[in-house]
Amino acid sequence: MDLTSFEAQVPALADALRARGWRLATAESCTGGLIAAACTAMAGSSDWFERGFVTYSNQAKTELLGVDAGLIVRHGAVSREVACAMAEGALAHSPAELSVAVTGIAGPGGAVPGKPVGTVWLAIGRRGAAAQAELLQLSGDRAAIRAQTVSAALQRLQQAAAA
Repeated sequence: MDLTSFEAQVPALADALRARGWRLATAESCTGGLIAAACTAMAGSSDWFERGFVTYSNQAKTELLGVDAGLIVRHGAVSREVACAMAEGALAHSPAELSVAVTGIAGPGGAVPGKPVGTVWLAIGRRGAAAQAELLQLSGDRAAIRAQTVSAALQRLQQAAAA
C-alpha cells in the first residue's frame, strides 16, 4: 500500500494535535499498523505520535491493551465493544491523550453471519471520556478496505483533535 495517498490528511491531524499539545496512540487489528505508518511517514511526527499497538490476534488485544477476553467471546473481535475497549486500552497503556482503534474484516475470507467482508469498527478514545465507535461498511478488495479504513481513521482523528 502506498502511504503517499494519505499525505494530504496527516498534516491537518498533526496541526490539530500540536495545537492542543496532545499525543496520539493507535490500536490496530485489520490495518496491521498502517495508521501508525501513515502518521509516522510525516517528518516531525515524533512531536505528536506516541505509539502504536498492532493487536491482530485476540490474545494480543487482551495482553497489550487489556481487552477483556470475555468481551471478545460475547461480542466478537469485530464489534463496537471491542473497538471501544481497544481505544481505551491504548490510552490506559500510554501517556497519549487521543487514540484510535480499528477492528474489522478486510477479506477476502473471515466473513461471518451479520459481519460481511468490509465490516470495520472504528473507535476514537479521548483521555477522561468514554470511547465512541462507528460502524463502517466498506467495499472492494483487501487493500481497498484497509486503505479506506486508514483514511476514515485519519479523518475522525483530525475531527476529534480539532473539536
